[in-house]
Amino acid sequence: MRILRAADYRVMPWKNGGGTTTEIAVSPDSAGLDEFDWRVSMAHVGSSGPFSSFAGIERTLSVLEGEGIVLDIAGQPPARLTPVSAPFAFPADLPTSAALIAGPITDLNVMTRRGRMLHSVERLAISRPVDIAIGVGSTLILCHKGEAVFPEAGPIRLGPLDTLLLGPDAAVLRVEPALNATLFVIRITISA
Repeated sequence: MRILRAADYRVMPWKNGGGTTTEIAVSPDSAGLDEFDWRVSMAHVGSSGPFSSFAGIERTLSVLEGEGIVLDIAGQPPARLTPVSAPFAFPADLPTSAALIAGPITDLNVMTRRGRMLHSVERLAISRPVDIAIGVGSTLILCHKGEAVFPEAGPIRLGPLDTLLLGPDAAVLRVEPALNATLFVIRITISA
């Protein structure tokens, strides 16, 4: 179990040079953009334009801040993503461009290497204690808004954009919101 604080995240340029990404976690540790098995990051998107291409990568995108974005992915109908949309999965190696709906956004990106890893992303708005099932691989819990307390784990308190990274050592983890909280639960497993 590791606590990843927002103040410690690594900021790096986009693969296509068009902006910056804030890397939350990557596996293996310190892997570059062409070597990771999985990667979780946030990006500030300040203008419409092309997305970076990642060969052999599956990607899930969620809007954290801003009005939203419309993705134009080769061979697919346009996808409109807003802060209330479900996380959206697509192949990161298809040509993709994005049009901002009304100004800049910040998004959450989860990427896994096809054939090696699988992932799922769930947005969870809570106002009372809940139990979160922990997967057999790695589970990341990102506190998007509010604060989340994990009483059985210390207790651990996450503020906005802090993340808890868990291995498969616990089946269930109880979380208590401080008032209301929005979490993203990211589960990553080895591909069968």
